[in-house]
Amino acid sequence: MAADIDITPPVRVSPPRRRMRPTRRISLTVGILYVLTFVSIPTLALYAPIKADVGTFILGAGSTSALQWGVLSEVIVGLAGISTAIVLYPLTKRISQTAALGLVAARLLETCLIFVSVVSLLTIMTLRIDLAGTAGTSPAALATMGHGLLANYTWTFLLSQSLMPVACDLLLGYLLYRSALVPRIWPIVAFVGAPLLLASDVAIFFGAYSPVSPIAVLAALPVAVFELSLGIWLIIKGFRPMALTADYDAVSRSAAP
Repeated sequence: MAADIDITPPVRVSPPRRRMRPTRRISLTVGILYVLTFVSIPTLALYAPIKADVGTFILGAGSTSALQWGVLSEVIVGLAGISTAIVLYPLTKRISQTAALGLVAARLLETCLIFVSVVSLLTIMTLRIDLAGTAGTSPAALATMGHGLLANYTWTFLLSQSLMPVACDLLLGYLLYRSALVPRIWPIVAFVGAPLLLASDVAIFFGAYSPVSPIAVLAALPVAVFELSLGIWLIIKGFRPMALTADYDAVSRSAAP
């Protein structure tokens, strides 16, 4: 009798999917977040009508969408900024827990100040929508309130998006330089740019020039170059392979379910 022939089709076993290394996920996420912090650059144009004459803006008519988009972009910047420190923390605390916690605290303070600043702009929008043109409302009083709110935004911006990056970039530069997770040219740029920005902030505080003057823009340029180029590098290249990243990957994988 002939042996039975097994005609069951073979079961295809799919090869296991290659999972992204934990440190690569961190570097990719942080890189995207750092690039995302530059979405507020258009606010220079979006806020131009307000800064030119806040009284005319409040008493005028038309859409407030430009102001709303500007505020939204600054909220995104604040959330992205604190997220960079939080996502980095599991790795950076292995380098220096004090510096890593300091970076989280500095980013959190920066985000809180950004939120305070945009509330001033939203209040200006409320004055325009709800109070301008109503009976018994003094245009001069509205203009005065608008100037006060705009001044609050300007000074809070100086503290949040100009002064706090000094502390953030010095701490991050220290962590990156000590660990060599990225080429040391990036932390060196931070070490040069942060004191330069601090000196500019002090000069602005004492009225030497305005926050939007060419000198102020040039002083902020190295810090901007550091953060943008670091973000692009982390997206494309990630962290350098070394004992620190290998150990973190091994521990993370062993702890994963």
